[in-house]
Amino acid sequence: MNDTLKNIDTSLLDVPLTEDKLRAAEVAHPPRILMLYGSLRERSYSRLTTEEAARLLTAMGAEVKIFNPSGLPLPDDAPETHPKVAELRELVLWSEGMVWCSPERHGAMTGIMKAQIDWIPLTSGAVRPSQGKTLAVMQVSGGSQSFNAVNQMRILGRWMRMITIPNQSSVAKAWAEFDEDGRMKPSPYYDRIVDVMEELMKFTLLTRGRSDYLTDRYSERKESAAQLSERVNQRSI
Repeated sequence: MNDTLKNIDTSLLDVPLTEDKLRAAEVAHPPRILMLYGSLRERSYSRLTTEEAARLLTAMGAEVKIFNPSGLPLPDDAPETHPKVAELRELVLWSEGMVWCSPERHGAMTGIMKAQIDWIPLTSGAVRPSQGKTLAVMQVSGGSQSFNAVNQMRILGRWMRMITIPNQSSVAKAWAEFDEDGRMKPSPYYDRIVDVMEELMKFTLLTRGRSDYLTDRYSERKESAAQLSERVNQRSI
């Protein structure tokens, strides 16, 4: 063992790091993007913003699915077999990237938004449903521009081991940014959403087919090796 690295198991270290290891596996289908929004109002501006972003992503070549949170129970108030919970989790597994869009309420994301995120498990058997997926965050506000909700969602995205893109969108006075048909008017806010969706697509295309390798960790390889050794060497019961 290299004396300069005496505190780690060098046999588990991913060396050397090369471009060949980062070569993506071929993926034939369009980028799969799941979109979540955080309001159930009849005229929900987070939903309208999400739908506008979905149109952009579709035009850019993505396959998009929007989850309707109506009927989703509070976390821990229903079994995991609840139809809405099962639907959400299946969509998460299907997706390669996500968009989260929440109103800001009382200086934070809404409970509806947080409930959806809380129903996404960090682990499901040997699968980490959110790890390595790309994420874009957006928010809408009834008043002046704020970034409280997007900042909170960034923290959650990092906690869930998602690749959260640098750009984001915050639409101030959202009630003034949509016409009677629910379509967003031309504005710098709309242009920013275009920017965010373009960036999400680029990061998704760059990372899919290689996200498992990008999120592979020494500490987890070490833990897995120890568990394997314990299982293999345990005495017969």
